[in-house]
Amino acid sequence: MAKHFKSNNKKIAYIIFTILIILSVLYIIYLIILKIEARQESNLLNSVEIENVHNEITVDITNQVDNEKSEPEVTERMLKVRELQKENANIVGWIEIEGTRINYPVLQGEDNEYYLDHNYKGEKTANGSIFLNKDYDWNLPSTNMLIYGHNMKNGEMFTDLIKYQSEDYYINHPKIRFTTANEDAEYEIFSVFKSRVYYKSETNVFRYYNFINAENEEKYNEFVKNAKASSIYDTGITANYGDDLITLITCSYHVDDGRFVVIGRKS
Repeated sequence: MAKHFKSNNKKIAYIIFTILIILSVLYIIYLIILKIEARQESNLLNSVEIENVHNEITVDITNQVDNEKSEPEVTERMLKVRELQKENANIVGWIEIEGTRINYPVLQGEDNEYYLDHNYKGEKTANGSIFLNKDYDWNLPSTNMLIYGHNMKNGEMFTDLIKYQSEDYYINHPKIRFTTANEDAEYEIFSVFKSRVYYKSETNVFRYYNFINAENEEKYNEFVKNAKASSIYDTGITANYGDDLITLITCSYHVDDGRFVVIGRKS
């Protein structure tokens, strides 16, 4: 009886061990797949062929000089974004922070849900996409680009934003590059902070995620003041009314519904 009981225990232990091994292998495969997907997305810009487009745009610019004022310089990255938009019109730009893994297309959907779990091809993926708030109006354009990305265990998407908790990391990575079809711009980071999504009933809190269009100079300055006051450290940089802003947001697990935020002003 005792021998039979021990034998059953060994079988159960073996089965549990086997299941754990299988689950571990499946999880590793899952992480590898996510990493491959993210790598493909981050390398997308470099894979775009632009030779013919470059020739067409060069001719177009030459023919559009008006009153001796030339068009802004068209960079290779801008041309590549234009090519990518032929594949998916929801691609509004490309974001990169040099020296980090943040190097992705930025999409904008009709809502702020779809690109939480879809890539630029429209395929379902846990990585989702880096995406711009649906309410940003390119016809204005709006004051502040609110851009979201997941904080992934595999280190992809906006995970590297969390490293800005270190001032040394900021010093080594002080700028955000954002390229659209019409502009290749840099933003100087001036605020880095931890926050969360607040309840509607909470008052006197900094709802940075509601600021897209400045109603007036007072509202703009209030946002900048709150952003500076919330910052983990002083970057020595500020923003003045009229400066375009970019706000990068990812999840942070220091509190429920926590967020980590990095804000920059256009150089």
